[in-house]
Amino acid sequence: MRTVSYRAEDNIRNWRGTQPRIGARVMVDPSAVVLGDITLGDDVSIWGNCSIRADMHRISIGDNTNIQDNSVLHITHAGDFNPDGYPLIIGNQVTVGHRAVLHGCTLGNRVLVGMGAIVMDGAVVEDEVMIAGGALVTPGKQLESGWLYGGSPAKPMRKITEKERGFLSYSAENYARLKQQYLDDTVSV
Repeated sequence: MRTVSYRAEDNIRNWRGTQPRIGARVMVDPSAVVLGDITLGDDVSIWGNCSIRADMHRISIGDNTNIQDNSVLHITHAGDFNPDGYPLIIGNQVTVGHRAVLHGCTLGNRVLVGMGAIVMDGAVVEDEVMIAGGALVTPGKQLESGWLYGGSPAKPMRKITEKERGFLSYSAENYARLKQQYLDDTVSV
């Protein structure tokens, strides 16, 4: 039996001299990889088997945000077809569901990205948006605050309710509490 620490080190990697910057009370699961020009805010949780790779642009993840199991986060590099590239910017109190893919996009605060959803290059998701599981947010699309989007390609389905709006913060806070339990305990496997 061995003890697993949720204060990972080998999986938080520098890239060409740039070390990820990690806020207070952050949990990175030992099976996740966090590489390069990345900033993780306070109380962020990165769950099992996530890949967060900022090797050709930067990634910023805000406070109280959770990136759930098997998610892939990457950037869009600068080049001939996109002179500035696109960083990946994620706001505060964002919940990114299992197996989501976020690529060179911007997410505001209190956003829920459903399981298996994909948000592509240059897309902008305003504050307080819900993206349904399996949705495809196409490159350059703007998602307006206060709406649920779904489908492939993603389209506005309906305005979110006040209860759903409250759930956006609740979900993030719930994951921050769970993350703290992992940090406070040791898990034997």
